[in-house]
Amino acid sequence: MARRSRAREVALQLLYQADQNAVPVPRKAVERFARDRLTDPDLVAFALALVDGVTAHKKEIDAVIVGTAENWRLSRMLPSDRNVLRLGTYELLHAPDPSPPAVVIDEAIELARRYGTADSSGFVNGILDKIARGRSEERGARSEKKTEEEAPRG
Repeated sequence: MARRSRAREVALQLLYQADQNAVPVPRKAVERFARDRLTDPDLVAFALALVDGVTAHKKEIDAVIVGTAENWRLSRMLPSDRNVLRLGTYELLHAPDPSPPAVVIDEAIELARRYGTADSSGFVNGILDKIARGRSEERGARSEKKTEEEAPRG
C-alpha cells in the first residue's frame, strides 16, 4: 500500500470512530493511534491534517454530499461510505495542498472497496466524480470571470 494511501486509511479509521461514538476521543489518543500505525512523522501529520480538516469543514462537506447524492440522506449511508465521502470531499474542496482529483477519487474508491460493500466503490465514485466536476466547472467560471475583468477595455 502506498504511503499516503495508508495515511488516508488511518484518517478514515479515525473519522469512522468519531462518527460512531458520541463521546469524542481525547486528542492524545487520536495522535497515538496515528503514530502507532504510521512510522513516518510526515504521514502522521498528513493523516491528522485530513482528520482535522474534515472535522473543521464537516457541516459544509455534509451539505455538499447531501446535495450531490440524490435521494440519499447521510443517515442512510453506510458509515464507512459516509466517511470515505467526507474524506474525499475534503481533499477535493478544502485541502491546502490538494492531490489531483483523479488521485483523490481513486484513493476513495479503494477505501470504499476495502471497508464498504460490493456497491460502495461505485456509489463513492459517482458522488465524488460529480463533486470534482462541479469544482472544476466552478474554477473554470472564476477563471473566465477573472480574465474578463483583466481584459483591456477600449
